[in-house]
Amino acid sequence: MSGNCLLITTTEKDSTQLHFAVTLLFATMGLLLSVWRYSSAADSPPSSSSSAFPSLAVPTSSRLAVTLNSSPVSPGDSRSHWSSVQRSPHFLLSPCKQEVTRSPAELSSDGARAEMGVKNGLHVWEVMWCPKHRGSHAVLGISRQDCPLQASGYNVLVGGDSGSWGWELKTNQLWHGGQSLGLYPEKRKRRHSEAAEDFGPQSSTSQNIKVSETPLLIPERILLVLDADVGTLGFVVDGSFLGVAFKDLPRGSELFPAVSSVRGGASIRLRYLNGTTSDPPALMALCGLSVRQCLGQQRQNQMDKLPLPPLLQHYLLSNH
Repeated sequence: MSGNCLLITTTEKDSTQLHFAVTLLFATMGLLLSVWRYSSAADSPPSSSSSAFPSLAVPTSSRLAVTLNSSPVSPGDSRSHWSSVQRSPHFLLSPCKQEVTRSPAELSSDGARAEMGVKNGLHVWEVMWCPKHRGSHAVLGISRQDCPLQASGYNVLVGGDSGSWGWELKTNQLWHGGQSLGLYPEKRKRRHSEAAEDFGPQSSTSQNIKVSETPLLIPERILLVLDADVGTLGFVVDGSFLGVAFKDLPRGSELFPAVSSVRGGASIRLRYLNGTTSDPPALMALCGLSVRQCLGQQRQNQMDKLPLPPLLQHYLLSNH
């Protein structure tokens, strides 16, 4: 290196990828100007949203951010299948194996597990579960292979023993080992606690408790995020990562997405979206993510207006 010049030595094999990545880096540096240049008030849809989840979002790692912004794998991937064996007899399996439906049954708690589990890596599944078809004790989470999948009465199954971890969607409570571990997301609890302190002695304690215990209505689509390498489980709702729900999960053990329900007619769909190893994200993927984040969700369809070579435009579009 001499003066302001930096000499980078690469093999011929790496030169194309390096040129691609460096081009993306320089494109990102000038992106804000490009976005300003091509944006107008008429092109911008209303930004108001009634969702409560964006304000509860926590920062994600670059590894998770890249995974969430990558194109999903084929819908027919076997990791999108519910198990034909690991399910309660009251859960009927669809021919495509991507949906289970609970038959009406009194005084019974029933569960289902995915066909394939994971022992390492970061993985994201999409779960579709209509709020009107949940009832009480609607739980989403993960379990080992020996977690009970049927019990008498109305109980929490996923999270009801030491081999499973579950988020009860109606009450927002986290369950493990048969005990409630509190509300999720955690940021919501902290916010209410801080608000109670700010109000001082004149505020009503009962009112603060009532606010903090008001459950959030969890929408139909939920993403389950399992990082088996670090042993954490979290969830994404309305595009917002709500933080780590469970940590210190057993590493090296095979863990499966799982649900449990007591409501007749509850239909739950599963789809594996994407995953990655413990390796850091590729530079190209990080650059592409930076470009998309600068554009914003509302301008994702305007990538063709960016002053980029067609090859880079194709990369940005095909990996979103």
